[in-house]
Amino acid sequence: MPNENKMIKVGIIGGAGYTAGELIRILISHPKAELTSIQSSSHANENITKVHRDLLGETDLKFSVDLEAYVDVLFLCGGHGKSEQALEKYKISDTTKIIDLSADFRLADPSHDFVYGSPEKSRDEIAKCKHLANPGCFATSIELAFLPLAQNKLLTSELNVTAITGSTGAGQNPTSTSHFSWKNNNVSVYKAFTHQHLAEIRQTLFFDGEKEQPISFIPVRGNFSRGIMATCVTDSDKSIEELYELYEEFYRDHPFVVVTDMNPDLKMVVNTNKCVLHLVKNGSKVLIISVIDNLLKGASGQAVENMNIMFGQERTLGLRLKPVAF
Repeated sequence: MPNENKMIKVGIIGGAGYTAGELIRILISHPKAELTSIQSSSHANENITKVHRDLLGETDLKFSVDLEAYVDVLFLCGGHGKSEQALEKYKISDTTKIIDLSADFRLADPSHDFVYGSPEKSRDEIAKCKHLANPGCFATSIELAFLPLAQNKLLTSELNVTAITGSTGAGQNPTSTSHFSWKNNNVSVYKAFTHQHLAEIRQTLFFDGEKEQPISFIPVRGNFSRGIMATCVTDSDKSIEELYELYEEFYRDHPFVVVTDMNPDLKMVVNTNKCVLHLVKNGSKVLIISVIDNLLKGASGQAVENMNIMFGQERTLGLRLKPVAF
């Protein structure tokens, strides 16, 4: 059985990016976690506050060039395509648990033993695993919108999703479509019908040999920093009252998913680990609006939630964050 009183020694590879910054912000005040090594090749030996300026006055930790000490859990934040390289490069103890925030191990494959870390679907499996692949941000918002229907075998028609995300979803390095002068006062569609998160969404929603339904997913770049709003539509013969009862029962024991009859907005969730869901029925169509913070419930917050489950801790530890002020 896990020792609930033991401090969890934590390491991070790729400590200079957005997701690592959010991890550090959560973990320096986590009552059961001790950050012992934050690796960054580009900022080795520098104070982390040189990069993560919001932590000024909160910590005197520095980036290291290598993993300096044994850790109980290692977060991989190096970006997509770099996690497998990191596992080959660094000497990691066989007893160290690994949580990967990239897309490298999200799809089930005989070549690895990473468990897909959706706490609302696979909590028992997460609690027993050694290696965990943290879900993508779009995938999290969309999966949580449809999971109660999927688990009850009620996804029987096409899923239509339009989801808008903030600029932090593109990562820290600026590109031609993420710098301020392009983003400001601008909105655009990208990767229509082909977004890379579709594969993990299908894997999560359709299982046990169930027939897959088509998913039409339109991702949108928003002109704001953080957050995702996904509008998810499918057919259902259940009444709105029956749907709310289904969703409220499904998420009853999941502290970070809130089902509400209020029409949600992003400021309800930004800077929190919450997903807020709202349902609307029109004829045979049901709309599920799902809002999350892409850097927290869509990345680092969910990663810490998964760490808490893996080490037998209370899931809310370190994650009762307040939404942004209006």
